[in-house]
Amino acid sequence: MAAQSEVCDFGRAAPDFRLRTADGVTYGRDDLMGKKGLLVAFICNHCPYVQTVIDRLAADIEVLQGIGIGVGLIMPNDYTRVPDDAPEAMARFAVAHGLRAPYLVDEDQSTAQAYSAVCTPEFFGYNAAGALQYRGRLDNIGMHGDASARVPELLNAMRRVAETGAGPVEQVASMGCSIKWR
Repeated sequence: MAAQSEVCDFGRAAPDFRLRTADGVTYGRDDLMGKKGLLVAFICNHCPYVQTVIDRLAADIEVLQGIGIGVGLIMPNDYTRVPDDAPEAMARFAVAHGLRAPYLVDEDQSTAQAYSAVCTPEFFGYNAAGALQYRGRLDNIGMHGDASARVPELLNAMRRVAETGAGPVEQVASMGCSIKWR
């Protein structure tokens, strides 16, 4: 079922977390924070919205990391209900799409709840002080848009956050598959 995220609550502090990758490496919010900010992205393997944007997201992540934005990818779904999102599948998905950021599983879904995440993909962009500056979509293409006319909204917003500490006032909420809650 499709869901749409809420609008940006500017200045909201990034909730802390301690989550593991499929191979058991633990990361927290502060471990992932970059010199210029942090992007927390809620994604999963099975969602057609994520599958459509994942390669563009992977490319944007590399650019963001290069300018000092730390990145954490979080899989919030109940993978007992959706086995395609299980940790072993997450590891394969990350390799297949060249994801160069930790892909973490939110076993008890407390991190998704703390962030008020509602869908995958959903993006939360924080400045270096850990204040929310972006809660919007990846780009203007959506599921069936023309890639040649792409406006990389997340990338542009996080570049602005890296340079000024503030995100754009105008943001378009992300749309994707609803989180599969327990």
